[in-house]
Amino acid sequence: MYEGPIQELIDELGRLPGIGPKSAQRIAFHLLQTDKADVEKLAQALVTVAEKVRFCDVCFNIAEEATCRVCRDPRRDRTVICVVEESKDVAAIERTREFRGLYHVLGGAISPIDHVGPADLHIAELLRRLQDSSVTEVILATDPNLEGEATATFIARMLASTGITVSRLASGLPVGGDLEYADEVTLGRAFSGRRRVAGD
Repeated sequence: MYEGPIQELIDELGRLPGIGPKSAQRIAFHLLQTDKADVEKLAQALVTVAEKVRFCDVCFNIAEEATCRVCRDPRRDRTVICVVEESKDVAAIERTREFRGLYHVLGGAISPIDHVGPADLHIAELLRRLQDSSVTEVILATDPNLEGEATATFIARMLASTGITVSRLASGLPVGGDLEYADEVTLGRAFSGRRRVAGD
């Protein structure tokens, strides 16, 4: 335990996801040794994020205005919505430059152990968006783990009677990976997503 402000800083840093007590302590002492101007820049960036960044009224992606830049872009294909768990997933997909449709951010995944159910996610808002007959396909791009699979299955069942095409991102074994280290979800998806190999 340290005195006053330094312990408060360590405690606050320790509340961040993925940062344990030792990491929090390391970051706190790094900040103590950092130039004051750089520390002030970091503090100002945190304040600015808290004041200016919000969630898009349409898709729940992060935004600085009422709607995010993707929803505002008239060049996006409005017939396709890609459903993801978090805003960071939008950023990952955008980096591929493969998808030109719209997004819908759920705000997490169904996880009974964490007391997260469908009502805790933006699923009702997705269903409202789909009442617009212009949407013809929903791509489920939730994480390839048990929670992501459960969420994708739940949404697919909800949309089964709508006539909208529901697809799931293909996933499988990473290049260079070993079968023995693959979890059952990944290996199962690799089998279900297999494709024919033409012989010579």
